[in-house]
Amino acid sequence: MKLRVAVLCSVAIFASAHAKTAWQPSAGHTQIPLWPGTPPDAQPVPGPEYAVTGTSGKQQFAGKPVTGIYNVSQPTMTIYAPRGKNTGVAVVVFPGGGFEVLAIDLEGSEACDWLTSQGITCVLLKYRVPSVPYDWHCKCRPDDFAPSVPALEDAQRALRLVRFHAARWHIDPHKVGVLGFSAGGYLVAEVSTDFGRQRYKPVDAADKESSRPDFAMAIYPGHLATDDDKLNPNVPVPRDTPPTFLVQAEDDYVDGVNQSLVYYTALAKAHVPAEMHLYAHGGHAFGLRRTRFPITDWPALAENWLRTIGVIRPWTGSSPATHGAGDGP
Repeated sequence: MKLRVAVLCSVAIFASAHAKTAWQPSAGHTQIPLWPGTPPDAQPVPGPEYAVTGTSGKQQFAGKPVTGIYNVSQPTMTIYAPRGKNTGVAVVVFPGGGFEVLAIDLEGSEACDWLTSQGITCVLLKYRVPSVPYDWHCKCRPDDFAPSVPALEDAQRALRLVRFHAARWHIDPHKVGVLGFSAGGYLVAEVSTDFGRQRYKPVDAADKESSRPDFAMAIYPGHLATDDDKLNPNVPVPRDTPPTFLVQAEDDYVDGVNQSLVYYTALAKAHVPAEMHLYAHGGHAFGLRRTRFPITDWPALAENWLRTIGVIRPWTGSSPATHGAGDGP
């Protein structure tokens, strides 16, 4: 299987070329810890958490630098309130990075910029990495299709916290979806199909909430299709998998367009509403940054899809919440 070597190399070289700093969200936002204590299934990491932003040509995409976060052992979520009219919709965003690193801007905060402009609350998840399937001891993936247990637990916990605080954060608890890129796209498929399983022991009242997304968007996902174009057996698709939106380029030589094709076929067989958009050009890890390729316009298609499935509608709830320092679960 083609692994995300190109993406990881483009981000990984930041560590040797630039100063390591701690990532912080933009002004007016704060990171909220996911867990009240030590996260479940905690694993050792190579060192302290740090973030690096590349500035050279090889470390940029669409003429802009990319920031990667490494060694996340204390996962967090950051709430970005909607701009303008609040739709009541919330989306938890999973950045990609091969479960080795998190592309926190390219596939994280920039997605929040788009979502909040549509009146949607964005919840940016900084989940644990390195995490299975990636093994930092050998810098390899012994089983490319293994469940990403620590990251999956973080994703499920984030969805539950959003629903638990829905009234406080002015969110409709029945309109909470997920958006993920690359490895984050795999995480989208995992939370969409694994919600019936209790992955960790409940830690508080929030864990009584459902971890099933109401809708899902997987952008150039990975880890879903085997070399012989069969579905990863760890993501069996049940009938109650949420409606799903898929985007991938035919010249994605990191994960391969068969990832979306195989997952879409499984969704169709299970009679799960799904919409897939394939493009001739676009490569991998394009995020939402403008390029000369038509695939750049996928967010507009996603907006129409959200309207089609009835997610984006005028909402009669309270005005948008303001989330700043001091907000927490």
